[in-house]
Parts: sequence; structure tokens; C-alpha cells
Amino acid sequence: MPTGKVRFYDADKGFGFIAEDEGGDVFLHASALPEGVTTLKKGARVEFGIVEGRRGAQALSVRLLEPAPSVAAGRRERDRKPAEEMVVIIEDLMQLLDGVSTGLRKGHYPERKVGAKVAQVLRRVADDLEG
Repeated sequence: MPTGKVRFYDADKGFGFIAEDEGGDVFLHASALPEGVTTLKKGARVEFGIVEGRRGAQALSVRLLEPAPSVAAGRRERDRKPAEEMVVIIEDLMQLLDGVSTGLRKGHYPERKVGAKVAQVLRRVADDLEG
């Protein structure tokens, strides 16, 4: 069976393309995904059958060989911030969240800009903690 990497996949539209290891692209429809799988990440390695459709090669019976490599997984222990530095960041984050919490208790969500900034900070701290 041919193998390749997912070039792109749009779960909302229900299709994407696989870049074959041998060269060329193969159309991928949602109906070819394994049972229980609703989306594929770009770069995921897959094995698949091919049928010639009206518009060219189309993948059948896709099987996930290995998920796409995670950017976060590539980080090394030496890339992490020192624990002493993280303490200060976490304490500042707690103060930030306390302010948001106070507003929520009063029935008010933060302004969109503020909410987006808090979410961005949370994601970054989570990435630093995950290392």
C-alpha cells in the first residue's frame, strides 16, 4: 500500500490531500478516514489505498501510521525557563486571573481584547510548564 504525509486536511469541508512518498498528490475525502477519526493534522504519516476517480487519484481506507510531529515535543529541557523565573510568572498570572475572577463574580466578562490577552498568556505559560 502507498504511504505519504497529509499535505492539508479541512475537517469542516471534509477533504484534503496526501503527498505521496513516491511523488504526487492524492485527494482525501472524509469517508476514507478510519472509524472514529474526524480530522488529520498536516504532516501525519498515513497508509492508504488508491482508486482512480473522475478527477484523478483518490485515497481509500486511510490508516494513520504516525501522528504529525508536535512543535512542543521538539523543545528540550534546556529550553525551559528556570524554576525561579517561572515562580514570578505564575504569581503574576494568579493576580491577573484574580482580577478576571472578580469581574466575573460581578457578572461581567472582560473586554474582548483583555480576554484574548489573558488567553494568550495562559497558553504561553502552559507551553512553558509543559516544556
